[in-house]
Amino acid sequence: MTKTYDALIIGGGHNGLVCAFYLAKAGMRVRVLERRHVVGGAAVTEEFHPGFRNSTASYTVSLLRPKVIADMKLHDYGYRVIERTISNFFPFENDYLKLGGGPGRTEAEFARFSKKDAEAYPKYDAALEKVANVLRDLSLQIPPNVGGGLSSLVAAAKQGWPMAQMDISVQRDLLDIFTKSARQFLDGWFEHDYVQSAFAFDAVVGNYAGVSTPGSAYVLLHHVFGEVNGKLGAWGHSVGGMGGITQAMFRACEDVGVEVSLEAPVAQVLVDGGKVAGVRLESGEEIAASVVASNAGPALLYRQLVDQSDLDDDFKRRIKGFKTCSGTFRMNVALSELPDFTVLPGKEQAEHHTAGIIIAPGMDYMDQAFIDAQQHGWSKKPIVEIKIPSTVDDSLAPPGQHVASLFCQQFDPNVDWDKHREKVADLIIDTVNDHAPNFKASVIATQIHSPLDLERKFGLIGGDIMHGTMGIDQLWAARPVLGHGDYRGPIKGLYMCGAGTHPGGGVTGAPGHNAAQAILADRPFIRKLLRS
Repeated sequence: MTKTYDALIIGGGHNGLVCAFYLAKAGMRVRVLERRHVVGGAAVTEEFHPGFRNSTASYTVSLLRPKVIADMKLHDYGYRVIERTISNFFPFENDYLKLGGGPGRTEAEFARFSKKDAEAYPKYDAALEKVANVLRDLSLQIPPNVGGGLSSLVAAAKQGWPMAQMDISVQRDLLDIFTKSARQFLDGWFEHDYVQSAFAFDAVVGNYAGVSTPGSAYVLLHHVFGEVNGKLGAWGHSVGGMGGITQAMFRACEDVGVEVSLEAPVAQVLVDGGKVAGVRLESGEEIAASVVASNAGPALLYRQLVDQSDLDDDFKRRIKGFKTCSGTFRMNVALSELPDFTVLPGKEQAEHHTAGIIIAPGMDYMDQAFIDAQQHGWSKKPIVEIKIPSTVDDSLAPPGQHVASLFCQQFDPNVDWDKHREKVADLIIDTVNDHAPNFKASVIATQIHSPLDLERKFGLIGGDIMHGTMGIDQLWAARPVLGHGDYRGPIKGLYMCGAGTHPGGGVTGAPGHNAAQAILADRPFIRKLLRS
């Protein structure tokens, strides 16, 4: 063992940095071990073509918890988010729909298609907000550990009490969201396909499912519990890209004494006598610590980094069955000009260019994308969200040119992506070009992240951007495995602090925050006293 620390963090993604910050601030000696040349995990900004920089994986911000922002004083380190003028723009076959943009605008848009839907929207929005508040409250709480005795029963009662106090109508909505498909849930509110599609898209973001798949309504909720600059449910652009967030976190960590090692991939978690002893790097260096917290997902941690002899048979079986598939194909493109949409012509920058541009024209289209992926490996007509951050942040591209993120669904990870990635990338470009005929000719360069590329580059098993499917069987106290939903692994001293734990995927900081609280709660009293 070359050095000894109080805690080692495997992976310098945003949750790993958050966890490290809280531990170091509490007086622990902490070292972060990051396999890549840059911290940030999937929340990074990189140059992918000369003069063109972009958030190469994660690409937009909303879910980052305000408490984490405040505790880390991220604004002091350059954190800044620009809100979208309108939230989303949906080009359909002969029309379009804009979502958001201020009081009354969404209702006016809906009224063009259905007066009934326009009238229903404020009620839907209010109902969803009440349910989203449940997730906001739970997101920074450690789930009760099933089988954990009286303390876990008390924690379960405490976390469940606010739900028990809700109006019966809100409880019904909560039940619907956790059990129904997005289609079933939205059928109860809206009648027009375009209006339903505007909300259903959130149900398939990072979710290998159709809008008719049972349980898909929950993923819709997961994407609306965030906020930007105090505005609930809003989304925005991090100035400097998503790497602007993690670089701010990195500086905050440095200031509380965290040691960060780049190009330091972990090969194995070391265990001695049933307790964590440290880690071995791929270089052969061994580092001692009585606490190891993994920002790497559960599938990577327990299938590759922990010796199987250190795990019991039931846990090995459960973790083998832990589902990792978000159906995501991610591209970045350098553009010579802005897309000129057939249904809303113009290359000059307009508000729809600054929004999330969603190519998902209809509920059946989204279901068919999933069916295609199941039958053929990928969608023949994929779902594509286009974000053009250079419209609000000119530091990302040369003057007059732009960068765009293409976030695409549905794609089976069990495909030979080395063979098919280029062909599928062309299909995605053609799909956008069908709606904006100048798009293909405007592409200067592309960066392709197939599911396999996401796994190789960012350690996302199955290319899963959520570190694990967000189904009801893999949420809250059952994420990743029932009995270990409290961030504590099956080996004493081993913890999980990434998105494979509660509350799940997205740039939230919540798993890192909560894991740190669990680690600090487990410290011996005398050690706490000496460090305080």
